[in-house]
Amino acid sequence: MQPDFFKELFLQTVEEQLEKNDPPETREALERLKKEGYNDEYAKLVIAQCVASEMVKVVATKTPFNNQRYVECLAELPKPPDA
Repeated sequence: MQPDFFKELFLQTVEEQLEKNDPPETREALERLKKEGYNDEYAKLVIAQCVASEMVKVVATKTPFNNQRYVECLAELPKPPDA
């Protein structure tokens, strides 16, 4: 699969989270990043990096999605997530 496929998949996940406001921290992170001067596209891209990071951990450890860890990642943005 192409890297663009995953990028679009993770961005779609961010869009769905924003649409459903679930978790609400996704919208909070987006608004915070925009207030810090990042444009909408870039803010969503760095949020998608948190989604990707969590999915890598899910696959690597064969454990469920850890919402707390994901929310902690969002709180650290724009710092890149740990892989």
